[in-house]
Amino acid sequence: MQLQDIKITLDNLLKQAAVVDRQRGEHHQALFDSRLFHSKSRLLVPCVEEAKATLDSLMREQAAEKLTAQRAEFLTERLVAQIQAIQRELSTQSIRRDEPKHYHHFRKSINQLYQELAQHQEWERRLKDMVRAEELALSQASFHQQSQAQQKLIKTEQRLKRCQESKLKLEKQITFREKNQ
Repeated sequence: MQLQDIKITLDNLLKQAAVVDRQRGEHHQALFDSRLFHSKSRLLVPCVEEAKATLDSLMREQAAEKLTAQRAEFLTERLVAQIQAIQRELSTQSIRRDEPKHYHHFRKSINQLYQELAQHQEWERRLKDMVRAEELALSQASFHQQSQAQQKLIKTEQRLKRCQESKLKLEKQITFREKNQ
């Protein structure tokens, strides 16, 4: 098989992987062993891209006439193993659908996390406005209304604190996911 044929095979695998990733989402653990794929991806597309990078290395080193027999053997074996693993994963999709789902299977996509973060930022802005309004109401309240105004202020401050904690948690999830993709 020529390297150009392998490139076409990888392009086709990339298209199939994109479809599967959209349908299935992230798997609950890395799809492949870290000795086969350096990325610990839970999606197929990054694995296909890594296989393409292996092919690119092989072609680049061959073109530069720096490809030793030992290096050629290593890269070729790695590339063949990567392609076979991806093909096996794609061919077992009907079996995977019947697997029991791990709780991580249901975790949100990074885009959903960003949308939730934007929503929390909006809520935080509104709650800060409400806290300022409650503080103003407390400062202008009569002696008899101060207790009630104080209670409203405390409740609003607690809501703001919970919102900020949730926002921070989302930010940490996004940071973690971006580092580990």
